[in-house]
Amino acid sequence: MSDIRSWLVRMARSEIAWGVCAGVFLGIGLAVFLVKADPSNYGARWSSAPNAIVTSALSRQASDAGMESAADDVRYMANWIAESRDALGLPFVIVDKKNAKVYVFDTDARLRGASPVLLGSASGDDTVPGIGSRPTEQVLPEERTTPAGRFVGERGHNARGEDVVWVDYDAGVSMHRVLTTNPEERRLERIESAEKQDKRISYGCINVPAAFYEAHLQPVFASHRAIVYVLPEIKSLDEVFGSYDVAAAGVRPSNTAKKTSRLLERI
Repeated sequence: MSDIRSWLVRMARSEIAWGVCAGVFLGIGLAVFLVKADPSNYGARWSSAPNAIVTSALSRQASDAGMESAADDVRYMANWIAESRDALGLPFVIVDKKNAKVYVFDTDARLRGASPVLLGSASGDDTVPGIGSRPTEQVLPEERTTPAGRFVGERGHNARGEDVVWVDYDAGVSMHRVLTTNPEERRLERIESAEKQDKRISYGCINVPAAFYEAHLQPVFASHRAIVYVLPEIKSLDEVFGSYDVAAAGVRPSNTAKKTSRLLERI
């Protein structure tokens, strides 16, 4: 009986040892695979170290054509979006109301194009409740604002049947080609003007040159949504977006999980 008991004990120890060894080797193999594998194949945008994201995003933005002359607010936001992953891995668009310009970025926070735009004729960062359901002729001059904020933009069509990018559908705010239906407004001349005040002419929509719309906005929104950040002209960036200065604050990975869970509910 004692011999049988001893044999059973030896077998049990042997099984445990083999299990431990197998687990160790499996862990080593998995680690090697993850290091060598291409992160983009399994969504490493969410698993990569935030430090790496910030460094690569900042270096790319610093060398991208157009970003050198971009306003400080645009660079601040682009860096924060890249570091915080606020766009959730989607392409994103930044509309700089103060300087009447739009910037289009891909999923890796690389600048793909920039252009002047036309904006709402009235200054302000808020939209009037219910304005999207009112006829255009009933919108008062002081109500013609382009609202600031973070929007989930998507492709659609306006009342004229033209394809547009809806920024705030309820408020009737979209990005579309420059309207030329009223020659007296001289919108094509205004969008080329160096005077910022010339860019304030619309009822709130964001007008972009037709060539830029078709080359940069159409492809981005053709098959999926993208995040549109309309920067404020009166309120602060932190007040509107809850953003922070990446260069000054450094990486704060503890914010990522909380922000991700909140923003997923808004997509």
